Amino acid sequence: MEIIVKKPTEEEKAAMRARPTWGCGVSTFDWYYDSEEHCLLIEGEVTVSYDGGSASFGAGDYVILPKGMSCVWNVTKPVKKYYQFRAC
Repeated sequence: MEIIVKKPTEEEKAAMRARPTWGCGVSTFDWYYDSEEHCLLIEGEVTVSYDGGSASFGAGDYVILPKGMSCVWNVTKPVKKYYQFRAC
């Protein structure tokens, strides 16, 4: 189980801009994904740690967080993102 971080295609950018946004300030919190999440970061910086590794990402990155993952979010710069949960 791993987090995918990549630069989005133009199609992915357009699709995500139609999705809701979520944001939070500098913080650290536990999270569990009961669905796969796709997100496009608008601003901020985050490191997500999980069993087996960690991934850092920031503004402009397209991120896929897998279903079934328990992790810790460490938000180092306030985050705003478009997001979509997908049943897999």
